[in-house]
Amino acid sequence: MQIFRPILAGATILDRIVACGGSIIGIAATGLATQWILGSDSPAHLLMIASMGASAVLVFAVPASPLAQPWPVLGGNVVSAAIGVTIAHLIDDPMLGGGLAVGVAIAMMSLLRCLHPPGGGTALIPVLAGIGAPASSWLFPLLPVALNAALLLGVAWLFHRFSGHRYPRVVQAATAPSFSINDDDITHALSQLHEPLDVNAGDLRIIATLAAEHPRSRG
Repeated sequence: MQIFRPILAGATILDRIVACGGSIIGIAATGLATQWILGSDSPAHLLMIASMGASAVLVFAVPASPLAQPWPVLGGNVVSAAIGVTIAHLIDDPMLGGGLAVGVAIAMMSLLRCLHPPGGGTALIPVLAGIGAPASSWLFPLLPVALNAALLLGVAWLFHRFSGHRYPRVVQAATAPSFSINDDDITHALSQLHEPLDVNAGDLRIIATLAAEHPRSRG
C-alpha cells in the first residue's frame, strides 16, 4: 500500500525494522548505563533527556545523514544545552527565552558544524524547566546531556557493525565515469534547488555518477 511506502529515498521496510530495533536497544541501553553511572536513586527525567529520542531517530533510521554523525549528535546536544542553561539564567519569560535559546542554538551549531535538529529540543529543556530545576544547572550540558549522547553513539557504533549500514558515514570515491562530475557541479546543482538537503554532497556525487552510468548497462 502507498501509505506504508518509506518516504526516504533508498529506504526499505527492512531498514525501518532495523531502525526500530536499533532505537529500542539504543535508548534502553543508554538509559540503563546512565542509571548505573549516576545512581538508580535519580529520577528518570534526570537520567535521560527527551531529545535523545529524536537523536535516536536520526542515528538509527538515517545513519548516513550528515545530521546524524557523531560530532553533530554530541556537539549539537551539548552546545544547545549550554545555550539553554545560559538563556534560562538571563531571561525569566520561558516563551521569549525558549525562542531565543532555539535560535541561538541553531546559529552556534551551524558555526561549529554540528547542526543537529534534536539540539533545538535540548536548548528548550533548561528554559522551560526554569531556574532552580536540575535541568537549569550549569552541569546539565555534561550530566546527563553529554553522557547520554556519548552512550547513544557508542551503542549506535556497535549496532551498525551488524545492521548493514556504515556508521559513522565515510563518503567513498565513486568509480570514474566517462564524463566528469565534480564538487563544483554538485554545488551548482544544489544552488538551483534553493533548498538545503539532508544528504552529504559527496553522496550526491556518487548517486549522480551511478545514475548516469546505469543506462549504459541496459545496452
